This record gives sequence, structure tokens and C-alpha cells, in this order.
Amino acid sequence: MNYRSEIQKFITSQHIYSGTRVALAIVIPSIILAYFGILKEYFLFPLGTSFVGLTDMSGPFIRRRNALLLAVVSFFFVTVIASVLKDYPPLIFVEIIIFGMFFTMLGVYGQRLAAVGGLSLVVFSIFIDGHLSGDQVFKSVVIFAAGCIWFFLVFLVVTKLQPYKLPGQMIGENYLQLADYLTIKAKFYQKNADLDALYNEVIAKQVVIKDLQEDTREVVFKTRQIVNESTTTSRLLMLMFLNSIDFYEKLLTSDHNYRKVHEAFDDAGILPKIHDFLNLLAKEITNIGIALQSGVKTVPRLDIDAELQHIYDDYFALRNREMKPETLEDFMALRLILLRVSEVAEDVITIYKVFSQDLKNARSLSTGLDLEKFVPKQEKLNSRVFLNNFSLKSGIFRHSVRITVALLIGYAISKLSFLGIGHSYWILITIIAIMRPAYSTTKHRNILRIYGTAAGAVTAYFMLIFIKNDTVLLAILLSSMIMCFSLLKDKYAWAVFFMTIYIFITFNFLNPGNVNLIFKDRILDTVIAGVIAFAVSYFIFPVWEHSQNIVLMKKSAKANLNYFQNVLEHFISKKGDDQEYRMKRKDAIISLANLSDNFQKMLSDPKNQQRRMEAVHQFVNTSHLVTAYTASLAQYANSKNQFPEIDTENWNKKISAELLRTVALLNSEETDEKTIQESALKPEDLVEKMLKKRKEEIEENEFFDIRDPNRITKLTELKNIREILELLYDVAREQRKVVDKYVLYR
Repeated sequence: MNYRSEIQKFITSQHIYSGTRVALAIVIPSIILAYFGILKEYFLFPLGTSFVGLTDMSGPFIRRRNALLLAVVSFFFVTVIASVLKDYPPLIFVEIIIFGMFFTMLGVYGQRLAAVGGLSLVVFSIFIDGHLSGDQVFKSVVIFAAGCIWFFLVFLVVTKLQPYKLPGQMIGENYLQLADYLTIKAKFYQKNADLDALYNEVIAKQVVIKDLQEDTREVVFKTRQIVNESTTTSRLLMLMFLNSIDFYEKLLTSDHNYRKVHEAFDDAGILPKIHDFLNLLAKEITNIGIALQSGVKTVPRLDIDAELQHIYDDYFALRNREMKPETLEDFMALRLILLRVSEVAEDVITIYKVFSQDLKNARSLSTGLDLEKFVPKQEKLNSRVFLNNFSLKSGIFRHSVRITVALLIGYAISKLSFLGIGHSYWILITIIAIMRPAYSTTKHRNILRIYGTAAGAVTAYFMLIFIKNDTVLLAILLSSMIMCFSLLKDKYAWAVFFMTIYIFITFNFLNPGNVNLIFKDRILDTVIAGVIAFAVSYFIFPVWEHSQNIVLMKKSAKANLNYFQNVLEHFISKKGDDQEYRMKRKDAIISLANLSDNFQKMLSDPKNQQRRMEAVHQFVNTSHLVTAYTASLAQYANSKNQFPEIDTENWNKKISAELLRTVALLNSEETDEKTIQESALKPEDLVEKMLKKRKEEIEENEFFDIRDPNRITKLTELKNIREILELLYDVAREQRKVVDKYVLYR
């Protein structure tokens, strides 16, 4: 692992930038209040700042601004109601029911409002018993609201000063994930590579890339400065993001039989060199990603063309020694691998050129594509959507019921005097933090929360015992805050670890010498909340991942069919709508990633709920291959070359028929006789005759040692296209058989 590169990735990322902003917004006022000796009295000010800061999710400025305004209003309303009714326990249970259902149901409008709703419940939990507000309700509410407004003002100032910072960081993160993806692809060329495990790694990484691309699309295509303005920076960011999507398709292609390639060339020494070169390209992509996150220019770290030429020299020397009729097809396969590697290298060089050039005189890149169509759809804020989800058929409604029941149980337990719980609201906060709509996610977060809390509590306990210098403790507090807010999205256990440390130090500043009580309460409350969250998620209206299988399989099958037909239409006519093609590609990749994510979550469900796991796994794998082979075919569809030697019309009918049969089975529809007949067509290609002729030429010593890396024979291209079409049909047929059995035993 390159630790320097990993550190650079982290310190230039949007997460550390956002975490530092939130932490400074909290700490700076706290230091000022401490200087005047009134921090304890005005402790609710930085607390309000922290909660509003946690609702600030990445996205377009307008959506972030509106969500923060909603959070400020919502938090104020909740604190007023909770503070006024804190002395009436029966009404508190009514509050929990109303607020628990309402704020969790906000999730129907997307993740941004779900975060606002969840943190509104956290605020409610803190003020539920007056532990922090005391008897001065009005003063406490005003101080808390002022802290909320403070972060909103910080947000407005920072985003106006650096409007391109977030888009640049997110696009940079796209390139960093693509670099990781390329590193995984490079491992396919290692000797004794575990291909099945690597395919699983590839699929898991595709889920991560899909989520990131969706978030980045929303930011880039919904940010006015990028879409409408004609500044150098806006055009550059737009072009870099579009290039990253095209580059991902290039990496997605899977047109190689790796087992056959290893059998033929494992002892030739060239495959490890391909592996090393791809890793070098991954480092270059990492360099681009870090530069984008940092907002600086960069140049290639190595001579890519020279490194590639070394591989071609080895290839041509090997071909000159080993080429004969029986190895012809093996060398054609290796030549195509080198072609793909060359294309990836060329793309990296192109991306560097785009990144380094001056685009002042370029036209706006917002023309030509209807960017609105590429942005993830979100539910509009209307009451009909909200009310229509009040049904047990709605996953959000079931989740709302679980959250509400868990909060009721947690609050009731916190009032049991014999337990001696000093910070009862920690139970409620932990329940809200852990519970998610899916059981598998709740289970995973539960485990991470317990690990993070236990490790953080022990670490903080010893810190407070052995470190008596307030300046050192304050430095640790600030560092822990930054790390907590930076890691909250991707490294939950570590985020909880640092959160626990800064909570311990904060309470120690407010009430020195109480570390034993804090330690006991934190551990006990976390365990109680974890048990409640697990039990409620398991027994009350649970949502198991297998219930989503058929829906996601339908979407993936349909999206792959549309993607394939679009590519074949473009392949045949050499005319195509670029926007429609990009839309079909996006739908196929997103559907595949959602299906893969669903399967990964199934692994965390109880064994008795992991239904038809083998069939779902086979469907995920075949879907991945259909998408990848179609992406491989798209490279030829975008080529200006014509391929009349391939019976493309019949291949189109044959493969489409198999994909249509799969869609029909998933939708419980009958397949018409015409489709069944088309799936049995036998395309008449000329490739075999041409291949036979070429072998005869080699047998007769008509082999010419032409060492041109840019030259690839027409026969090599034709053979590869035919193999891709054959593989597509075989995979489509295999998928149809899998679905046939899945539907039969469902």
C-alpha cells in the first residue's frame, strides 16, 4: 500500500474538508465562550451547530441550503415542544409516537430529508427530559437556535467563497474509485489469480462507483455555475466528469477468457508485465483524482507511451518465437488484451491533456445533452406522496413503526430507576443512529457502534486519567471532532470511536472528575440500545433483502436488454443518439449495482431469510457479464469501421430473444413462438473461413513480423466481435435458465 497516496487522498477529500468545517464551526465559538467563562452556560450553542452541520449532505447548493433551513426550523420546533412538555411523562410517550412516525416518514423524500428527520429525533431525545435545558426553557431554546443559525451562516459564506470546491472533490473521488477499480482489474493478470473472488471484488466496487456517480451527477448537473456559466473551471469540471463516466465503461469491458489466457501465457512472463503496467496507470488516475480534490493542476508521473512500448516489444518478441497455426487464436486474444490496455492508457493521457489545457475559448459543455435526464429522480415535496406511504406495503412506513416502537421501549427502560442511568437520552440517540430500513444494515451498524463505542470509551477513559493539561485535551477534542465528521459516511466504527472520545472530553470540561460515571453510562446505554434495535428490527415488520430480489432482477434484465439493443442498433447503422446511448448505459450500470448491493446485504440477513441465494448469485454474475460484454461490443459500435463479415442482424435477433425470454419469465408472461424460434437462429459469419485461411498462410511460412502497436488486423477484430456475441448469447441463455428455476421454486 502507498501510504503517502492514501494520506493525500484523505486530506484532500470532501469528507475531511466537510468535517473540518463543521468542527471549526463548533470549536471556534466554544473557545470564545470558554475565554469569557460562559461555555457551560451556553453549551447548547455549539451543540446546535453540530446537529445542523450533520444534516449538510453533499449536493447542489439550493438543495443543501433548503435542507439546512428546514433543519433549523425543525430543530427549533422540536426543542420548544420537548422543553415545554418535559414535565409531563404521559405526553412524552405521545410525542415519541407523533415525532417518531412523522420525522422518519420524511425519508420518502430522499436521503437528505431523511437525515433532517433523523437528527430532529436526536434533538428531541436530548430535550426530552430537560437534562440539558434545565428550568430556563426560553433561554435554552434561543441559545440552541442561535447555534443552528450560526452553522447556516457559515455554510452560506463558505459555499459562496468556494462554489467549485465540492464538485471538484466529488469528481476527484470518482477518479480515485476508478483507480481502485483498475487495480482490481489488474489482478486478473496475476499468476494463480482467484478469478471468482476477483469478480466479487469487481461487483462490490461497481456498487461503490454507482453510488458515487449518482451523487456526483446531482451535484454537477444541478449546480448552476457548472451547467450555465462559461468559466474555465465550470467547463473543465463538466468535461472531467463526463470523461470519468466514459472511462468507467472502458474499464467495465470484459471480453477476455482469463482462464484460457493464463493457460496459454502463464509461463511467458508477459501477463505480470501487463499487471504492473495497469497498476502504474491506476497510480496516474490516483494522481489526477488527488489533484482534482486539491484544486491544483498536475502532470503525468511517468512516460506512459514508453512503458507501453516495453510491453509491446515483449509481445512482438514472444509472437515471433511462438506464433504457429495452433497458437494463432491465443495470440489474437493476447493482442486484443493489449489493444484494451492501449485504449486505457490513451484515455489516461487524454484526461491529463484535458485537465492541463486552457479552456477559455472552448464552448460550454452543457450543450448537446439534456442533463436533467441524467440526474437521480427525487420525490416532490407534496402531501400525497407522504400520505400514500402510510401503508404496510411501504418500506419507509414499516421503518417508521420500528423506530417509534424502539424509541418507546428505550425511553421506558431509561426511566427504570434501579438501572441508575445518568444520561438516558444516549439510549434514544443510539437507537436512532443504528436503526436503518433494512435489517442487514441495522445489524452491521449495531456491531460497528458497539465496537467503536467500547474502543473509544476505553481510550478516552485513560486519556482523561493521565492527561491533565487542558490545552492538550482541547487539541485532542478538535482532532477527534474532525476525524469523526470526516469518517462518519465511510468508516462508521472509526467515526463512533472518535465521537466517543470527544464526547468524553466535552463532558469532562463541563463537569470535571465525572469520568467513571460517563464511562459506565456510555457503555451501558450503547448495549441497551443495541439490544433494542436488534430485537425490534428482527421481530417488528422486518424488511428482508430477498423481498427485493425479483423487483431488482426485473429492472436489471430490462435495462440490459435496452442497453444491448441500443448498442447493436448503433453497431449496425453506425448512427446513434449519444444521449440515448448514455441513458441506456447509465440505467444498465445502476440497475446492476443495485442488484449487486441487494445480494451483498442478503449475506447479513438471518440464514432462514437467505432464500434462493445460489440462484440470485448466479443471476448477479450473469447480469454483470451481460453488461460487461455489451460494453465491450460498444467499443466496436463507436468505431468507424464496418464489419459486414458478421451476421449482425441475426445475432441481434438471437441474443435479444434470449434476453426477452428472461424478462418475460420474471414478469410471469408467456413467450411467443417467434421469440423462441429467433433464439435458435444460427448466424452465418465468415470469420471461421477467414481464420482457417490465416492458419494455412502461417503453415506455409507466410508470417510477417510487423511490429506496429497501432496496427491490429481486421481478422483479429472480427474474431473478437464474434466471440463477444457468442459469449453474450451463452450468458443470456444461462441467465434465462437460472430465472426459469428461480421462478419455478419461488
